[in-house]
Amino acid sequence: MILYVLIGVLVLAVAGCGCVVWASRGGPRWVRAVATVTLLGGELVRDGQRRSRKRGGGDDASSLGSD
Repeated sequence: MILYVLIGVLVLAVAGCGCVVWASRGGPRWVRAVATVTLLGGELVRDGQRRSRKRGGGDDASSLGSD
């Protein structure tokens, strides 16, 4: 069941990326709307990762080589 959910999320992400490319080339209104939602979702994920790093909850690549 979890596999189907992950595949669904992957399909939505790929379709969103396709809409971003299509919208950049002047696609229809609905494509621009989907592209906007996709880009906003990416910004939300990115901001969430930044906030978790500020609190010390994220993985920091610079700490890997500090033995």
